[in-house]
Amino acid sequence: MDIHSEMDKIGTRARAAQNQLQRAKTGAKNEALASMAEFLRRDADDLQRANRKDLRVAEESGRDAAFLDRLRLDEGRIDAMARGLEEVAALPDPVGEITDLRYRPSGIQVGKMRVPIGVIAMIYESRPNVTADAAGLCLKSGNAVILRGGSESLHSNMAIAERLRAALGRARLPLDAVQYVGTADREAVSVLVRMDAFVDVVIPRGGKGLIEHISREATVPVIKHLHGNCHVYVDASANPDKALRVVVNAKTQRLGTCNTAESLLVHAARAGDLLPAIAQALQEKGIEIRACPRSLPLIPGAIAAGEDDYYAEYLGPIISIKVIDGLDAAIAHINTYGSQHTDAILTEDLGSAQRFLREVDSSSVMVNASTRFADGFEYGLGAEIGISTNRLHVRGPVGLEGLTTQKWIVLGDGHIRV
Repeated sequence: MDIHSEMDKIGTRARAAQNQLQRAKTGAKNEALASMAEFLRRDADDLQRANRKDLRVAEESGRDAAFLDRLRLDEGRIDAMARGLEEVAALPDPVGEITDLRYRPSGIQVGKMRVPIGVIAMIYESRPNVTADAAGLCLKSGNAVILRGGSESLHSNMAIAERLRAALGRARLPLDAVQYVGTADREAVSVLVRMDAFVDVVIPRGGKGLIEHISREATVPVIKHLHGNCHVYVDASANPDKALRVVVNAKTQRLGTCNTAESLLVHAARAGDLLPAIAQALQEKGIEIRACPRSLPLIPGAIAAGEDDYYAEYLGPIISIKVIDGLDAAIAHINTYGSQHTDAILTEDLGSAQRFLREVDSSSVMVNASTRFADGFEYGLGAEIGISTNRLHVRGPVGLEGLTTQKWIVLGDGHIRV
């Protein structure tokens, strides 16, 4: 297969489909989303059968438990994909929304209208649910999407995409609004991220290596986050019960996600009374602790942390712990070692909470809540196409509004400039 020729065809079809989508009514888009959810639930057995092929190859290749967890599709996750699509259908349609309309001294009205970005290229690894999430969000926001998942999830992704396209057909919307690049050839990715004539933005979702590679190669704008080194800081005024509950949840509720806590910071004034209990609870859930010199004597079974541990996104049963001297040190540590993803403070001091919110330079900053809440579904977006640590054009979980842009509109009645 000539990859360049094939990708040009996909791009041409995507652009044509997006032009048609611009005229689509909200009702038709919602009908397609409802049908997507219906078809995923109806064909859950077929989807799991396809997924088992991918899991078998991954297991034979020696992939670790966290990877297999990200890859696995069970009945609950299929239902969650379907519910995500239904949530997106229930959300207001952002396309065509007019805001900030105001009269100017000349008599004209000036405002902004929200419009689709155009054609989105979605490149991702492991998680088959991204296929449905990305397609649903792009459809509702009026964008065509070109999907390219990893070879490790090829059977799962193609099975899901087949159902999504069938739903578009039922709603009489262009099938090519959702296209899946079904080749495992890596050259397809290199071509896709340089298709300026057809693709308006690339969104990579996966490991740091994938995102760094795409960021280097792309000539199309990229919405990205490189990794998720998320912190929880236990302040001097932290409530012990909240601290224990939130830290354990942030680290252990699910290990292999980018919003899982990888680093724990504890105020020196509370290390003696809080760290032993928190560390024991983490260890009871199988977490290995890599501790700084000040925390190491307080945690039986911990090992010494190295400098690299403070930068690490483990995506597994490991956490780094550091005792620090206060809020200033916590903020400095997070802004130095963090990945600008999600960071949380546990405190009962309003001033500390406000400073943390203002000064921590991350896309999501939390007070007395688990970092695991940094998620499009939890934020009320229905689903997310990814999490951005960019400063432009969107930051944090990317939902419908993040997949649109705005253009200026001017309303007059024969007005001329004098």
